[in-house]
Formats: sequence, structure tokens, C-alpha cells
Amino acid sequence: MTTALTTGVHHVGLALPDIDAARDFFRDALGYQVVGGVPDYPAHFVSDGTSLITLWQVSDPETATPFDRKMNIGLHHLAIGVADETALAAVFERVSAWPGVAIEFAPCPMGEGSAVRHFICFIPGGARVEFATPFG
Repeated sequence: MTTALTTGVHHVGLALPDIDAARDFFRDALGYQVVGGVPDYPAHFVSDGTSLITLWQVSDPETATPFDRKMNIGLHHLAIGVADETALAAVFERVSAWPGVAIEFAPCPMGEGSAVRHFICFIPGGARVEFATPFG
């Protein structure tokens, strides 16, 4: 088969201990819009106009197991694209100062000789998120 049967990622769902803090991060730090939610689930839906992210509340944050990228099966990280290196620097400046964010590493090349630059952080609630410039 040479033609993909899919059109890309429709949305990504993150299970978090505090979806209000995560919603505020995406909305206030990154400029996402809140585009819906399910109060009884509970969940918030946020979008940058291209990507949709669902933020799902875990039932018991006190006993929830934090993700360990080397030990757990599942989402290793969410990678979000930025327009260019200037945008990456602006996102890094805003995100690194945001309450509840832990920077794993600062902007750097994705690999030796790579033109792609990126950084990874843990957002409020502990999900691992990468921000990266375009390939090419």
C-alpha cells in the first residue's frame, strides 16, 4: 500500500491530576482556545486552531502513578510544532517561567547536524511536552 489511509492526528488526550492547571497553561501560556469540555467526565478541550488536545482528569490524583518514559507503555511525549527558532525562543521564555513547569532541557538541535531545534518540559500535572521547529 502506498497511500496512507489516515489524514494525521485528530487529537491527543492527556490524563492529568489537575486539568484546570493544564487548561490554564495551554490557554494562558500558549494562547490556545478552550473549545469544549465534559464537566461530568471531567475534561477540557483546547486547540491552537490546528491541533486539539483533550485534558482528562484522573479519578484520584493522590494515588495516580506519574509517567516514567522508560517504564510505562503509552504516550512518551506530545510534540508541538512552532514556526521557527524565534517562536521556539519565545515559547521557551514563556513556558520556562510558568508555574508548575519543569524544563527537561533547553532549546538545542534535535540531533547532531540537525536543523531542527527543540526543547522538552513537563507541564503542570507532569505530562512531557516537546516544542520543535519544522523539519527541512
